[in-house]
Amino acid sequence: MGPPPPTGRYFTVHLVEQNVIDLRSDTVTRPSAEMRESAAEAPVGDDVYRDDPTVNELESRAAALAGTEAAVFVPTGTMGNQAAIRTHTERGQELLCDEQAHVYKWELGGIPQLSSVQPRIVDAGDRAVPTPAQIREGYVAEDLHRPGTGLVTLENTHNSRGGVAVPKEHVDVAADAAHDLGVPVHLDGARLPNACVALDTDPAEMLDRVDTAMFCLSKGLGAPVGSVVVGPEEFVAGARRVRKLFGGGMRQAGVVAAPALDALENIDRLAEDHANAERLAAELDDIAGLAAPNPDTNLVIVHTDGLGVTGETFADACGERDVAFSAFDDHTCRLCTHLDVDERDIDEAVDRIAAVAEELR
Repeated sequence: MGPPPPTGRYFTVHLVEQNVIDLRSDTVTRPSAEMRESAAEAPVGDDVYRDDPTVNELESRAAALAGTEAAVFVPTGTMGNQAAIRTHTERGQELLCDEQAHVYKWELGGIPQLSSVQPRIVDAGDRAVPTPAQIREGYVAEDLHRPGTGLVTLENTHNSRGGVAVPKEHVDVAADAAHDLGVPVHLDGARLPNACVALDTDPAEMLDRVDTAMFCLSKGLGAPVGSVVVGPEEFVAGARRVRKLFGGGMRQAGVVAAPALDALENIDRLAEDHANAERLAAELDDIAGLAAPNPDTNLVIVHTDGLGVTGETFADACGERDVAFSAFDDHTCRLCTHLDVDERDIDEAVDRIAAVAEELR
């Protein structure tokens, strides 16, 4: 679900080269030997018929982790978010979200295309989720002329705002404000496990005031494929039908659900990625011409204004030194730590980036 640079292209890396340090996203992780073995040995069945025992186990464990009644396994986080939006809303309604929200900014206009819903955006700023006042101000009541607000979406961690881990109390007051207006709340938790580890908060506790959520298994947790949508049993049944509508009805999906089950065991080790990101940011911030704020989680934002070059120019130059990451906007890049990057990789990446910065100054 990581966004491409604003030019619309991903930074291309020839990963056959063994010395490439790939910091584009935590989606680039490779499945472990154990995951590959689990995939090969997984009991399978037709998941559309609910006959795949491995998928059923994954959904049961995901629901238990999230503290919800049910869960549905989906191929991607984008499908999960868009299926949730479609299930929650009626055509023509409005959806209230942050202007930098992934569901609005990076999912190919899926809100109006797939659900015929109109986004109404607010600037959540550094807080990363709308305040109760913003939700009340943005709310539209249904009447003869207007379809009304059908859903509020939140995001945790917040991708475009630099991997911000949103505290539970900010999630709670936003959800309470929406519920006071009779509006349900969906949380895009693509990196929810990162937020929970960073904030030392149980996922079920983090989600106890929102109605539904999605979280990815194929990012920091390292599964090759898959996300889950969690919520009440009746809602999940509806989302399962929408998954089918969107082309996500899978057959012998146990071969990808088994590695996803293994991935659930990787939640605690996300702290290593966060520590590597903090160290990476501190080292890059010491390089003349670069500024890298201390990150909350595994996303490191680097500003290139001081070098006098665009983020894209800087990313391209570092790519020539076999350090891959993405330009985020005109003078900003994003680097992402993950389970395929260790401390030695961080040291080597810093050395290569420092050499590039010196050449560009």
